[in-house]
Amino acid sequence: MQELKLRWLLTGSLLSSIGMSFIWPLTSIYLHNRLGISLTTVGVVLLLNSLASVAGSYVAGMAYDKANPYWLLLGGVGTAFVTLVVLALHHGWPMFAVLLFVLGITSGWNLTLVNAIGTRIRRYDGRYVFNMLYFAQNLGVVAGTAIVGYVYHISVTLLFAIAAALFAFFFALVFFTYRPVGHRAVRVRRAESAGDPQPLRLPKWNRIVLIAFFAALLIIWTMYQQWVSNLSVYMTDLGIPLSRYSMLWTLNAGLIVGIQILLNTLSHSGKYLIYQVFFGITMVALSFVVLIFAKSYAWFVLAMTVLTMGEATAFPAIPALVNDLTPLDLKGRYQGMVNAWASAGRALGPLFGGAVIDATSYTTLFIVATAAVGVVLLALATLWLLVHQRLTVFNY
Repeated sequence: MQELKLRWLLTGSLLSSIGMSFIWPLTSIYLHNRLGISLTTVGVVLLLNSLASVAGSYVAGMAYDKANPYWLLLGGVGTAFVTLVVLALHHGWPMFAVLLFVLGITSGWNLTLVNAIGTRIRRYDGRYVFNMLYFAQNLGVVAGTAIVGYVYHISVTLLFAIAAALFAFFFALVFFTYRPVGHRAVRVRRAESAGDPQPLRLPKWNRIVLIAFFAALLIIWTMYQQWVSNLSVYMTDLGIPLSRYSMLWTLNAGLIVGIQILLNTLSHSGKYLIYQVFFGITMVALSFVVLIFAKSYAWFVLAMTVLTMGEATAFPAIPALVNDLTPLDLKGRYQGMVNAWASAGRALGPLFGGAVIDATSYTTLFIVATAAVGVVLLALATLWLLVHQRLTVFNY
């Protein structure tokens, strides 16, 4: 049976990640410094972008289970390409905000479809597939953010044109190499119509565990976003240069590469997947404990190291776990919900952090984040201990 080669799925994920990394790092700077938009309005634009990603993720997941994913992905990538072409030609206000909203939809749409397609690759263990997808996405972020600053100072039009070119390559890649995805979808639907027993309803205990993990994703990503949105201001208030903050994300990327290589050697140890999730969440909580005491740059380096150990282990393991707990005809829907709940956390994070900081202090924010992630860990561990023997694992 012909199957999509993993290297093409990873290449597509890499191209998409690089292309979008040309957009999101400069959004605030471009809107505020170049277009003169207030920071409050910029915050609303970013919130709408994140909410658009939530919608794109959810709808794409539902559509994946009912339609041909080959055409769905072609449509999503094609729409992103056209949007970026228009953005290269018209990037004033308010057109930029409108097009950024569309890119939010396509970003969630394409990411969900790529992850859902990954559930259909049988040549490799699911944990390996999701680890490699996470690796490719982060490699794209590293490459994109390393280049974007230089190109931005040359020409914004050139920046958006390069992003459009990357999505043109992605579109061509999907068109020529992703056809087995469509063929497989047709075979699955024919098997179902012929009476192949594919459960349409999720088992009760599987559903409960998945709901718990989606709530956990919302809370963890809300807290994680404090690193992205508020920590730079805190560090500069302490007299640490902004360039040092940027170096933390370089460290983050390098550690992710090393950790993913290690995880891929252990990816066939499926029974340890849940412990990988618990370890990762523990590390995320501990990173905020370190931040409570961080007053010098060395402490921030330590906190970032601990955080990266957490995200690199927990974040790719959760979609792999969701894959194991969902039947074939519901995988798209629930992979979409993974991305939707994570995107919702990313949307709420800056607003939540800003509100806590304005009302109290940065230290209080770090204490609240530690407690919130700690409660998530305790709740998930307790639930898993009580119900894991009642769960149905779907292997195809």
